[in-house]
Amino acid sequence: MTLIVDGENAERHPDLGAATAFNMHDREAVYRAIHSRRDVRDEFLPQPIPAQVLRRILEAAHHAPSVGLMQPWNFILVHDAATKQAVRDVFVRRNEEAARLFQGDRRESYRRLKLQGICKAPLNICVTCDRSRGGAVVLGRTHQRDTDLYSTACAVQNLWLAARAEGVGVGWVSIFDPDDLRPILGIPNEIVIVAYLCVGFVDQLFVRPELEARNWAKRLPLETLVFADRWGCAEPYPSSNDGESPACV
Repeated sequence: MTLIVDGENAERHPDLGAATAFNMHDREAVYRAIHSRRDVRDEFLPQPIPAQVLRRILEAAHHAPSVGLMQPWNFILVHDAATKQAVRDVFVRRNEEAARLFQGDRRESYRRLKLQGICKAPLNICVTCDRSRGGAVVLGRTHQRDTDLYSTACAVQNLWLAARAEGVGVGWVSIFDPDDLRPILGIPNEIVIVAYLCVGFVDQLFVRPELEARNWAKRLPLETLVFADRWGCAEPYPSSNDGESPACV
């Protein structure tokens, strides 16, 4: 049990345990889930998700970090075919608006992309953020109000990784105005819609992100995104062994 020191007082807290690293097998499983997670669109199978599997996935989401432990999330589970069709109708309309924002070949490439699996997935989940949860003053949110939204995004990521570990695919649909969904799902105006997810078993996944596989974009090199101590100072990787100082731009 770990000793906690607060000024002159010391006590052993019963909830503290050892912070040891995972064993190699468990560590590799975590990284495998991270690196093989994909945004699923057209690969969904029709079979329903067993209740115990869905419960584990939602428990993982509910164990996400949240500022001040406010846990601002809710999860609307959408099974009804008519409701999913109504959401899909919104997507189709907004997707055509989005297509017109691109020019030339880029527009045609965009239209060829499959960007949702709303009706194909057996389950849709709308993840929301209740910004009033925790009261007017929330520990850790006093100067950065949007940390509740970030917390909800962490819940989505937890859900996504747990789903990957269960062989369940997730697709995040973002091409619509969130207010389009309020009347369909009965969401009050004060509740923020953070994510609309298509969820279901899959029998195959892209080895790399689909947008990369379809030549829409590619992953940026990590070394171009990491700075040392201040913006623009490149962080030298330990493997370089070149002894050079960081280059600032």
